[in-house]
Amino acid sequence: MVREDGKRNFALRDENGDEEHEYSGNTPRQAALKAARRLEPASSEDDADRIELRLREKGTDKVHIYDGWAWRSSAPDNKPDWMPETITEANVSKKGIEHLEE
Repeated sequence: MVREDGKRNFALRDENGDEEHEYSGNTPRQAALKAARRLEPASSEDDADRIELRLREKGTDKVHIYDGWAWRSSAPDNKPDWMPETITEANVSKKGIEHLEE
């Protein structure tokens, strides 16, 4: 379901189908990136483990499936004063879409 501001809500599902966290974004990828940034970060992108993220679009039976990973990196040189020296970056790769039969 699309909100007035164009964003959609996605619930992060665990292995049991429980939905504890909700992320919003204009696209499923945007919500998946938000979820991936909350993974335990590795020391570099090459060392990061890929974790399967299953995001159900609220109001539909679609589950968007991504591989997500996160890593620590140095903040850019032109960072604002409030930003820490190391930041968490993330990336996702779409695996597909499933439809729930519940």
